[in-house]
Amino acid sequence: MLDREWPQESELVVCTVQNVKDFVAFVSLDEYGGRQGLIPISEIATGWIKYIRDHIREGQKIVCKVLNVDRNRGHIDLSLKDVNEHQRREKIREWKNESKAQKWLGFVAEQTGESPTSLEDLIFNKYGAFYPVFEDLVTDSETTLKKLDLSKKVADTLLHVAQENVKVPKVEVTGHLHLTSMQPDGVTVIKNALKEANKSKTAGAEIELLYLGAPNYRIKVTAPDYKKAEKAIEKAANAAIAVVEKSGGEGKLIKKPKSGKSQ
Repeated sequence: MLDREWPQESELVVCTVQNVKDFVAFVSLDEYGGRQGLIPISEIATGWIKYIRDHIREGQKIVCKVLNVDRNRGHIDLSLKDVNEHQRREKIREWKNESKAQKWLGFVAEQTGESPTSLEDLIFNKYGAFYPVFEDLVTDSETTLKKLDLSKKVADTLLHVAQENVKVPKVEVTGHLHLTSMQPDGVTVIKNALKEANKSKTAGAEIELLYLGAPNYRIKVTAPDYKKAEKAIEKAANAAIAVVEKSGGEGKLIKKPKSGKSQ
């Protein structure tokens, strides 16, 4: 639990402003049990600051960068000015997701009789966070559950909660498979090639094949991100091409430009 009790230097943390003085602001770190941190006026904003309250106020949620942690003194120095807008948005999104995931784990523990602390520790030790496990459960439940090695009751409940609450964005990659075979049984060769493409599984990716008219076939892969989609379409296409080439035929993949995200 020690790693979850104190932030690391350079880490971005979500804070609630508690008290603003003339030259310093005191905050509580939301992700670390309300531990106290301070932001000197020099770390509030760039340039000269006339009134610190023009930049920060009590009750405000902010994202800070950890400058220094002194565990012996219980002292945490923070910077507000070192966090840009993109970092702030991403950190707030991550924090909200982690808060939701922690509540979901509490629900799983309640429904199964599992110790909430034990379940949280297990997930944290494997992932270093809570929300990513729910994403992995949606995209590749078999591998994820094997990695966690949970009892069937806990695993089933965890998977159900993930599927009910997490909607992973999808991207599509499409292309044309050009497959030819001059063998007398060329039709069978092509059918077997397409079967191999369909059987070529990549975790979290879905493959769809559509006949466009010999020798062209449309191949579409849907996956959580482009890297996984590109890997899946290449793997499926190569499986099909290997079959036709083995029989003396030819095959190639012509990929189309990337399409946008879909749900």
